[in-house]
Amino acid sequence: MKYHPINNQLFIKNRAKFTAQMKPKSIAIFNSNDLFTTGADSTIPFEQSSDLLYLSGADQEESILLLFPDAIDEKHREILFLTETNEHIAIWYGAKYSKEEATSVSGIKTIYWLSEFKKVFFDLMTEAETIYFNTNEHYRQSVELETREDRFIKQCKKDFPAHKWEKSNQILQHIRGVKEPEEIDIIQTACDITEKGFRRVLPFMKPGIMEFEIEAEYMHEFLRNRSKGFAYTPIIGSGYNACVLHYIENNKECKDGDMLLMDVGAEYANYSSDMTRTIPVNGRFTDRQKAIYNAVLKVKNEATKMLIPGTLWTEYHKEVGNLMTHELLNLKLIDKADVQNEDPNWPAYKKYFMHGTSHHLGLDTHDYGALKTPMKAGMVFTVEPGIYIPNENMGIRIEDDVVVQENGEPFNLMRNIPIEVEEIEDLMNK
Repeated sequence: MKYHPINNQLFIKNRAKFTAQMKPKSIAIFNSNDLFTTGADSTIPFEQSSDLLYLSGADQEESILLLFPDAIDEKHREILFLTETNEHIAIWYGAKYSKEEATSVSGIKTIYWLSEFKKVFFDLMTEAETIYFNTNEHYRQSVELETREDRFIKQCKKDFPAHKWEKSNQILQHIRGVKEPEEIDIIQTACDITEKGFRRVLPFMKPGIMEFEIEAEYMHEFLRNRSKGFAYTPIIGSGYNACVLHYIENNKECKDGDMLLMDVGAEYANYSSDMTRTIPVNGRFTDRQKAIYNAVLKVKNEATKMLIPGTLWTEYHKEVGNLMTHELLNLKLIDKADVQNEDPNWPAYKKYFMHGTSHHLGLDTHDYGALKTPMKAGMVFTVEPGIYIPNENMGIRIEDDVVVQENGEPFNLMRNIPIEVEEIEDLMNK
């Protein structure tokens, strides 16, 4: 791993929050993600399961976490199972965790090799009545492959048909949404790395630059600051491409007079940042571009103020829609008749602002977190309104990452990243 070690007290706290909500005499199992092949002997770089990371810090393939708070033998209340390293693995791939290193990373005292899992698990299941399965129930999930977790669940139901089962996801949705101070510090580091990338790009930008050259500048800065790279596939769209919400080809020339939308974010220690900035390719906003940009910025600033404890998700997005409607009326992109005759299920403003304003942020870019209950202090959200006008070849989105506070407005983790028109122009023309 490129990142600095994380204090294992974070994972100790996270496990305590999870086990506090488990039913009596229950076991919870968390499997690492698979290694995926690309063909022949090549594999995609390994990405750990965010749930396993959240609870253990173990950033290694073929890992299994077992939690059994009511185990008769105290040493079996937390167990981490790992691949046993050997000379061959060490020479060809680099040594895996030793038991001592795994304890240091996770705070878990009992470490077993994977070869011991079946025997230990069977023994502990004779004490347990319920098992918690870790299913992916994110509202945006679209996984088609059978995962390591899926295979385990299928086999476990076959081997232990008399046991009851529960979903770990309901607990994780609740506890992962509110971040610990250590997590917020890590996300702040990811945001700071993203800032360095943006400041690198501003003076580099000029007409004739290819979108992928901008992507390369970000990657250079991210890697040299201990990030693995982008937290998600970057969107770097100039001109009309900025109106394609999930444009990821990044293969067009940036032309004089166009705007360039960059939705990018560095990861750090597996945590995400998520920034969007939109800049003029030639370094100067036209009056029209400035008017639309400032309208989006105004909506972002006002929307941010609403992210306070007690706010309901649906009411928040409804009010943001009202803010955007007001700005679009001022810009004459819609008129009063459009608003009066709008479909309640697809308001008039949706013609130019068709996506949501915020999502949870953390180990996943679209992180777990409650969406139907009031917001709480410690939640980390993006704020990302936009206006997209295809017939003008222009899309403008602005996005920051903020932390809900006990009192007052959210704390902006991207407060130091240039955002005002004048500051962007000054930095682009130095």
